[in-house]
Amino acid sequence: MEASVLLMIAYAINITSALSLIFIERKEPNTTWAWLLILLILPGIGFILYLLFGQNLSRQKIFKEKKGSDERKSRELREKFKEEERNGNISEEFIELIKMNYNNSKAVYTTGNSIETFISGEYKFERLIKDIRAAKNFIHIEYYIFRLDSLGKKIIDELKKKVDEGVEVRLLVDGMGSKSLRGKQIKYIRSLGIKFHVFFPGILPYLNIRLNFRNHRKIVVIDGKVGYVGGFNVGDEYVNKGDQFDFWRDTHVRIQGEAVNELNKRFILDWDYASEGELKDYSKYFINEKEYGDIGIQIISSGPDHKEEYIKHAYMKIINNAKKNVYIQTPYLVPDEPMKEAIKIAALSGIDVRIMVPGKPDHFFMEWILSANMGELLECGVKIYRYQKGFIHSKTIVADGKVSSIGTANLDIRSFQLNFEINAIIFDEIVAKEQERIFEKDIENCNLVTLEEYQNRGRIIRIKEALISLIAPIL
Repeated sequence: MEASVLLMIAYAINITSALSLIFIERKEPNTTWAWLLILLILPGIGFILYLLFGQNLSRQKIFKEKKGSDERKSRELREKFKEEERNGNISEEFIELIKMNYNNSKAVYTTGNSIETFISGEYKFERLIKDIRAAKNFIHIEYYIFRLDSLGKKIIDELKKKVDEGVEVRLLVDGMGSKSLRGKQIKYIRSLGIKFHVFFPGILPYLNIRLNFRNHRKIVVIDGKVGYVGGFNVGDEYVNKGDQFDFWRDTHVRIQGEAVNELNKRFILDWDYASEGELKDYSKYFINEKEYGDIGIQIISSGPDHKEEYIKHAYMKIINNAKKNVYIQTPYLVPDEPMKEAIKIAALSGIDVRIMVPGKPDHFFMEWILSANMGELLECGVKIYRYQKGFIHSKTIVADGKVSSIGTANLDIRSFQLNFEINAIIFDEIVAKEQERIFEKDIENCNLVTLEEYQNRGRIIRIKEALISLIAPIL
């Protein structure tokens, strides 16, 4: 009797969740069907999974204040710097992409920038520490993952020295990605004079069940003169000292010029949300920097506080505009249907589309998802490379040797809809050609997946693909 009552309760909860999905949350049809399947075959457990991974009822409430505050502060900063008037000297070739990015997310087209690219964690953090040591006024740091291991401690030690010199230091981390930072470690960081906050922390101490809406951004701004954005987090694995992979391949950029202010805007908006308005006068953190080069850049950010998927739109526009080739690197290949169609159409149109993914994923189920997504792309002529030298975590797109994107957003649904992300769209042939050369060099450490090889895959992997495809929209 008790078992039947519990079963009835479980089904009642599942029905309530299903009604929420259909009539209240109004998710995309593919996502709705995936969750309905989970709720049907896993009563009780499905509801728990739904609470952990899929429940969006509080999304608008959670981020309503953040969205309003972001828009208000962004408007004030745009008026201060009169950015709309600085959109001159735009290449006609990319005017549509630039206009779309601005109309979508108010991503300002900046000029006078220089870029240094890093594909090695050792070099990236060596350069970052050098810039930290040169800081005079402020240091703003935001990472999804920040571990207090040997690399993290080294950076914290450098930040303490700057605090002692009178430099303002702020460190913002994500509540899920940096969950290894516990109470004592956080108290230690704050005791050094570093202003520290957690973005979207867990409801309970040491426990964060909010798996969605994570801040996946990686931003550093120093004195308003130097900015960093890309794929590297702070942890020993990112400098090839991890346990899971011998080598970590990623892409990060160091920017000087007008685009640094755009990175700093994003940091301050995120900091304002996490710190509940600690910064009252933020104008002093923006400077009218002199030109460092002639590279055009738009900084685009997106997140669950907006319905539109700004970075996804930029990716699709780059792919749709390509005339010769598109090279993509992503650790997670889970495109939604519009993105998949854009890639297929490009390949069918004769565009040389190449996608590089890990040879060994960092999560077992990602292998099944990857395999499930490869078939349609291979049949359309997309070349897919499996990286064999460690793990490739780079999130880059380069098209026609003219325009490139480097940032934090993967080519997956989670990055497009559920995470807070940030990318630099770079309008420069030298940078784009460099990205092409890096991609082609990486091919030397890859295996090309052939359509014949894919079609000859085993029955077990086909079954796994079929099962994982049903719930791929919610992963």
